[in-house]
Amino acid sequence: MTNSFAGLADIRAALADLPAPDRGALDAARARDAVLTKPGGALGRLEDIAIWMAGWQGRARPAIDRPQIAVFAGNHGVAARGVSAFPPEVTVQMVANFEAGGAAVNQLARVFGATMTVVPLALERPTADFTQGAAMAGADCAAAFGAGWDAVDARADLFVAGEMGIGNTTAAAAIAGALYGGDWVGAGTGVAGDALEAKRAVVAAGIARHAAGADAVDILCRLGGREIAAMAGAITRARHLRIPVILDGFICCAAAAVLRQTNPAALDHCLAGHRSAEQAHARMLQQFGMAPLLSLDLRLGEGSGAALAIGVIKGAVACHSGMATFAEAGVADG
Repeated sequence: MTNSFAGLADIRAALADLPAPDRGALDAARARDAVLTKPGGALGRLEDIAIWMAGWQGRARPAIDRPQIAVFAGNHGVAARGVSAFPPEVTVQMVANFEAGGAAVNQLARVFGATMTVVPLALERPTADFTQGAAMAGADCAAAFGAGWDAVDARADLFVAGEMGIGNTTAAAAIAGALYGGDWVGAGTGVAGDALEAKRAVVAAGIARHAAGADAVDILCRLGGREIAAMAGAITRARHLRIPVILDGFICCAAAAVLRQTNPAALDHCLAGHRSAEQAHARMLQQFGMAPLLSLDLRLGEGSGAALAIGVIKGAVACHSGMATFAEAGVADG
C-alpha cells in the first residue's frame, strides 16, 4: 500500500483513528501464562511483554519470525551552525556504510534475524536552518512521513525505526522543548563547553520562532528533520498494521512524542527498547510512562539500542509460546 500524504492534514488524519490490540488474544495469552510450568510472575516483565505481543499480533502464542529494522537518514540545515562534532557529509558516508552492512546496527540485525531497510531522504537537499524559517514546508514534511509509512514491511512482526542525520539531536531537543517546555539539549555526538552552549542557543532560537500557536504536527514540520518525520510515519504505519514497535533513543522518541501529543493512545503498540546516555532520553521516557528494557549507556542511534532489545522480546515470546503447560508436562501446579 502506497501513501497519499500531501500535507499536514493527512498526517493528522492518519493519527485520528487507530486500531486497538485484540482483547480476545490478550485474554487467551493471560490464561496461557497462568498454566505454564513456572510460578506466577517468575519471569517478571517477560510475561507482560509476551502478553502485550499477543494482543498486537492477535494470537495467544505470539512469534517473531520477521523483525524489521528501518534506518532513515536526513540532513539538517541547522548543522551549519556548528551544533555537531561531525560534518554533514558524514550522513551520506554512513548511509553507504549501512547499505554495505558495515555499521553497528547491521551486526545487531544479523544477530537477531532482522531485515534491514535503509531510506535516505533528499540528502543533497538539507532542511532549512530552523532559526531562520521552518525546517520543512508542509508538503516536504508530509512526503517524508509518507516515506516512513511506505518503508514498513506489512509482513513484519516486530519493527524498529532507526536514524542517521548530523544535527538531529538539535532538532530532537527543539521538538521536545516546544512540546514540553524546558531545556532538552545534550551532548549529542560529543559537543561540550562553548559548543554546547551555542547548541542550546540555537535550540532556544528555534523554539522562540516556531512554537507559539503550533500543534505537534506543526512542530515536527518547523523544527524537525526528514528522518524524524519518516520515523513518525513508520511508527504510525506499524500501528495501522498492528505491528509492535520497539522505540530507540532520544531522536526516535522525539518523533514518537509528536504522535503521542497528537493522539495520547498513539504509542500503545510501542515499548522502550533502552535508555541511552543522552540525558534527555530518560526524561522523554518518563513523559511516555515507559520503563526501558535495557540501559547500557548507548548513544549511537541507528536503532542500535532497540535492535538489542529484539533479543529480550524474542526471549519473552519464546518462553510464553514454547513452554509446556503443567498439564502437558505432567507437573503438579500446586
